[in-house]
Amino acid sequence: RLLPPLLRAEPVSTMLTVRPLAHTDLHAANAVCISAFMASVAPTLDEEGINTFLAIAATEAFAARMAQDNLILLAERDQEAAGLIELKQGRHLAMLFVAPDRQRQGVGRQLLAAVLPHVHGDLLTVSAALPSVSAYLDYGFECCGDIGRSAGLTYQPMQLHLPPAPLASAATMS
Repeated sequence: RLLPPLLRAEPVSTMLTVRPLAHTDLHAANAVCISAFMASVAPTLDEEGINTFLAIAATEAFAARMAQDNLILLAERDQEAAGLIELKQGRHLAMLFVAPDRQRQGVGRQLLAAVLPHVHGDLLTVSAALPSVSAYLDYGFECCGDIGRSAGLTYQPMQLHLPPAPLASAATMS
């Protein structure tokens, strides 16, 4: 699949590796998500929203989603977790978090580029936390509905139109 133009940029660091989340990574995944959430999203939410997110980002919740058809990728730099992305049902970003000390270094862009080949169809959606809307706009997403609220979490529906995957070349007739 061709990447949208904004995601074709060269990686900021070749020291970043992106790989599927393993059960041995559950605590690191939780730590990255919680630290990024508490720094940027939690201050905009009430107690219900914070508790909802803490349950979603719990190690047991990650383990349960790993057993489903969710693709969860972990970015590491210098053998430390730098970020995480979760693709649900091949079409919806359930999570994209970058450790606060790794933000603005291309980690989110590389995570998004790594998950795009796994998207089914030509549309990727996300329910973006309000503080993250500008980052998603930078990635090429567009707003596609009214701001919503569920279980204390406030979000902006967004979508990214993807170029079609190249067709496999047809076998020639002899």
